[in-house]
Amino acid sequence: MANMTDLQSKYSKLAQEYSKLRAQNQVLKKAVLDEQTGCNSLKDELKQKEQSLRKVEQEMDSLSFRNQQLTKRVELLQEELLLSESKSRKSKNKGDSPPQVNQQAQNVFDEDLRKKIQENERLHIQFYEADEQFRRQEAQLRARLDQLEKESEQHQTVVDDLTSRYSDTIEKLQSDKARLEVTAQTLEREAKDCRVRTEECQQQLRKYQSEVSSQLKHSSSLILEKVPFNDTQSSDYNSLNVPLHNRRHQLKARDVAAQALGFLQNLVSALLNFHSYTEQRVQIYPLDSSIEAVSPVNQRFSQYLHENAAYLRPLEEDLLQIQQSITEDAITVLETLAKLQDFSRSFSAYSSFLQKILPYQLKSLEEECDASLCTAALRVRNQQLQNDMKKLSAVFHKLKSYVALLAVPSVRSDAMCQSSANAVFTQMSASLHSLHDVTTELSTHYSQKVSLEQELPTATQKLRTTNECLLASLAALTSSCGKMATFFSNSLDFLASCPGYGPRGGVLNPLQAHSVMDNKRRAATYMSAIQKARPESVPYREALANRHVLTSSTESREGLMQQVVQSQEKMCRLEQEKEHWLLEAQLGQVRLQKETQRIAQLEAQILAGSPAEPHGAAQILSGTPAGPHSPADGPGAARPDSPEPVQDTSLVGILTITSCGESAADQESREHLIKTHYMSRVSDLTSQLQICDSKAVHFHAECRAVAKRLTIAEKSRETLTEELKLANQNITRLQDELSTTKRSYEDQLSMMSDHLCSMNDTLSKQRDEIDTLKLTSKGNSKKNKGR
Repeated sequence: MANMTDLQSKYSKLAQEYSKLRAQNQVLKKAVLDEQTGCNSLKDELKQKEQSLRKVEQEMDSLSFRNQQLTKRVELLQEELLLSESKSRKSKNKGDSPPQVNQQAQNVFDEDLRKKIQENERLHIQFYEADEQFRRQEAQLRARLDQLEKESEQHQTVVDDLTSRYSDTIEKLQSDKARLEVTAQTLEREAKDCRVRTEECQQQLRKYQSEVSSQLKHSSSLILEKVPFNDTQSSDYNSLNVPLHNRRHQLKARDVAAQALGFLQNLVSALLNFHSYTEQRVQIYPLDSSIEAVSPVNQRFSQYLHENAAYLRPLEEDLLQIQQSITEDAITVLETLAKLQDFSRSFSAYSSFLQKILPYQLKSLEEECDASLCTAALRVRNQQLQNDMKKLSAVFHKLKSYVALLAVPSVRSDAMCQSSANAVFTQMSASLHSLHDVTTELSTHYSQKVSLEQELPTATQKLRTTNECLLASLAALTSSCGKMATFFSNSLDFLASCPGYGPRGGVLNPLQAHSVMDNKRRAATYMSAIQKARPESVPYREALANRHVLTSSTESREGLMQQVVQSQEKMCRLEQEKEHWLLEAQLGQVRLQKETQRIAQLEAQILAGSPAEPHGAAQILSGTPAGPHSPADGPGAARPDSPEPVQDTSLVGILTITSCGESAADQESREHLIKTHYMSRVSDLTSQLQICDSKAVHFHAECRAVAKRLTIAEKSRETLTEELKLANQNITRLQDELSTTKRSYEDQLSMMSDHLCSMNDTLSKQRDEIDTLKLTSKGNSKKNKGR
């Protein structure tokens, strides 16, 4: 049963942990779904951003192409302007150029140039705004990506924790399953063994039944033919028969007496505390003895309460003596319990003590009711307590009479039969249950009274502590009375059962019990003397052979001693040689270390002797030229005839503009530098976007892997729970089968044992009757011969 309770508690704990893990799994599922939706939304955002990036790249390509066209157009216009200026100068010199036409062409060119410059500035502004917008979106996406990475790490830790927990629970369940399978197999083996044993017992029972039936028929025929009279019908003849001894009944009686002693000790301690705290309360309430004199009734009541130990301690001592008198070698029935008379006297003394203090207790409660601060509710509670005390004394008076009736057979062996003893035990059990009810009512009423008294303004701390102690003693009294009542009702079958003592159904007296134990001791000594083994002796030939072996062993002992001495000397010599060679080995090792150090020093000196060669080799390996290197010889040397650049700052950045006299190669190189700068920027941004895209794809793959792991874990958990349910069902089924088979086997064995005991009794009775018939037949034959 203890294993079953442990298993049930373990399974309840496992169920609680499973419910917790299930709730956490649902939360994790929800979080994974949220992350999946967030990942999908981020994918959509990334696609949108990629589309917008492609649009911006296309716009930037178109702008750069347009910018190139504009720059070429501006250059062409500048060249045309220069040509027109040179032509105008020539025409002025010649004096035949039309000024009006040149002025109109100049105005057209200026207007076209102004429009182109405005369009170029507008395109630069749009490009700058697009670049700024792209940077902001990139920063937002990076922040969002960092946040999502942190959340993914947190979710990953949660998933790892859950997987570890799931693995632990799965391992525990698997171990429990294996253990339960082992226990189930052992239980099956035990059930098989029990079935085999029951079959064997049934076969033996059939054999014994057949033998006993045949013996019964034979003995009954002998009794009918040759028994002249039955000695059990006469009390004088029956008193000469020796009763049997029941060891099992003795062990049970000793156990019951020990349990009753423990319950009575608890009851006595509770009653002692109740009377002592009642005496203390009488000295405090309604009048405090330290301030003013207490009433004569309370003084007398306090004196009587002070004597409670003189009435309660003998109860415990007498029951202890009864428990000590019940041994395995004694015969315990009501007729042989002489100490029960002392317990009855002590119990009757305590009952009269309760009857003596009852009127004083009632008067004390009336004085509390007559106090000035006593309310109507307190008066009602005091009246209830008066009724409870009357019921308590009446119940103890009943118990006194029943204990006295049980003590009568120890003085007069023929005063009570078994049926009347059963009735007394039944009434005593009912009285104990009524005692428990009375103490319960007393405790509840007293607790209500204490709660009302604590609300009074005159309630002191001493009174409150005393009331709390009284309530504790009443609670202990109630629990001890309840335990005693349940114990007595559970032991009622044993107390009311016939112990089997007595000479063939007659009444047992103490003298017969003494003769039974004397015969038992004699039989035990006789059996021990029979079963004692004789000391073994050595034959003469074997002793002679042992003498020859002994002499030869002494001779061989001397030779062995000499061999031992020689071997010890050889061992000492070998040990000395070993130490010598160990020292030689250590010296050789020291020499070897010195030689290695010397060789290393020589190599270092050889290397240090030629330092120029490594330096030259280092120069050759480094590849540095020996000649000086001037920075003016490189391609970056400044030319004095180069024009000075002019820097133009705008919203896009700094534009370096050279004078109009520079060559076309310089202009193409400047455009190439601008183009390469922006292309490098675009490539950097695209690489960063690709990195972000790869991180997002990796995160999505990890989320999908986590989701797959979760689904696999859930499936494995469901399979394990189903297997656990099946295992539990099998275990419960096997346990039920085992309990039913055990119960049936125990019932069958008890029935068989009872039947065998009854058959043994009948056989012993028949043998006695056969012996008496033989004796009577011999006496009759002798009388006939004498006649």
